[in-house]
Amino acid sequence: MTEKTIAVIGAGYWGKNLVRNFHELGVLKTICDGAAACRQAMQEAYPAVQVTEDFDAVLADPEIRAVVIAAPAALHFALAQKALQADKDAFVEKPLSLTRGDGEMLVRLAAQRKKILFVGHILQYHPAVVRLKELINQGTISRLQYIYSRRLSLGKIRREENILWSFAPHDISIILSLAGEEPSYVDSVGSNFLHARIADVTMTNLKFPSGIGAHIFVSWLNPFKEQKLVIVGSNGMFVFDDTEPVETKLVLYPHTINWQNGLPVPQKAERLAVDITPIWKEPLKAECEAFLTAIQTGTPPLTSGGEGLRVLKVLEHSQRSLEAKENIGTESFSSAGKKVSVPIFPDDVFIHPTAIIDDNVEIGKGTKIWHFCHILSGSKIGERCNIGQNCVIGPDVTIGNKCKIQNNVSVFKGVTLEDGVFCGPSMVFTNIYNPRAEISKMDQVRPTHVKKGATLGANCTIVCGCTVGQYAFVGAGAVVTKDVPDHALVVGNPAKQIGWMCQCGEKLGEALICPVCGTGYDNRARV
Repeated sequence: MTEKTIAVIGAGYWGKNLVRNFHELGVLKTICDGAAACRQAMQEAYPAVQVTEDFDAVLADPEIRAVVIAAPAALHFALAQKALQADKDAFVEKPLSLTRGDGEMLVRLAAQRKKILFVGHILQYHPAVVRLKELINQGTISRLQYIYSRRLSLGKIRREENILWSFAPHDISIILSLAGEEPSYVDSVGSNFLHARIADVTMTNLKFPSGIGAHIFVSWLNPFKEQKLVIVGSNGMFVFDDTEPVETKLVLYPHTINWQNGLPVPQKAERLAVDITPIWKEPLKAECEAFLTAIQTGTPPLTSGGEGLRVLKVLEHSQRSLEAKENIGTESFSSAGKKVSVPIFPDDVFIHPTAIIDDNVEIGKGTKIWHFCHILSGSKIGERCNIGQNCVIGPDVTIGNKCKIQNNVSVFKGVTLEDGVFCGPSMVFTNIYNPRAEISKMDQVRPTHVKKGATLGANCTIVCGCTVGQYAFVGAGAVVTKDVPDHALVVGNPAKQIGWMCQCGEKLGEALICPVCGTGYDNRARV
């Protein structure tokens, strides 16, 4: 690409480096920045390039094909959204946005507009990382076991985002690509020194389903700069140190652990520098070229919006873990540690920030869990369920797919809901027949089973030990004290059967034919 079709939005601390590279590549048309001093400096350095403060004018320019956004992180979403809506390809510096929800919106918008959404995870284009991945894929250190990164310096201290969001995206991006999978566990701890709500130092612990472990240590309060990545395999170790000269940025340590008399014994070997001089290129230049290639070919880049979303997912879980630890009060260390570990769920699971999800919980794809819910340990919730506000589920409860549990419902231990069960607002399950507050009777829990497609109306009560048949319908306020047959309609206190219900939720007529969908039943079986 030789036409001048690129605009850089933000020419400050990092943006000026993007300006330089796109100018050297011969494609820079416009620089946009809100600060007068910055605009003046850019105009003096690049007199042939347009300089403006008007972002809307940039988007209205038909000659500009793509924008490169290097503004503060808090502005990334809004600027990228406007750019995509204006049918411009977008390069967004990390992080893609400050919430996964906003990131998902950008990815959808880019797909709808058929535009490239590129995320500035620069390490993916670093020659040392490119070579590192090649060597790992060749089996040089055999099976990956452990990854550890340190990204430390004195500044640049930010107020739009904390150190986790500012420094860690690079390392998360690389670790996810090396592991080749998403983590099953994320836990972060941090310290705030300069501002009560902004972490200056964080340590993040990741565990992956394959057994790989990883740690990320980031700080902007360190006396010296350190950018080091350590990769430990079963047959050797790599160290990538970006503060070293090109000749020693990537080093192989062929150390191994051998077993002697039932004990592990380390066997050290001489380190071997990996020569990346033949492929050396400024990483930012390589990244800029990758963006130009993507918009020219229409091929999704290595650091696509989808890759950015995977990084955002880990960042959000890490942030939740940090915030949980700020609220542990005077609880013991062991109980606090149990609460703040954050399990990972499928991408399209929605969990409101006020909800509490304990360890050892399974949540299926597409499920939504709303305000002030608590899902206790050992519980399993299926796919595409909707759990309303102020619900408690568990411990050890199983809920099927496509269930809808409305506000203020507690599904206690002993209750099992099959697929498609509807629980109306404030309905009640009991699990002990004759409870006493002063006497523990959890050994007397009676199982309650609600079968597929049953509806439990608002404010009804299901006494423990009962089975509610498939597609049965329990009227609002009813008290169920015995088993309810399949397709039965029951009302009252105690609940009594007054008719039969169709699978579609309508009351059957005398001939057991649904007046709405026309389905006929014989002994409550469809015919």
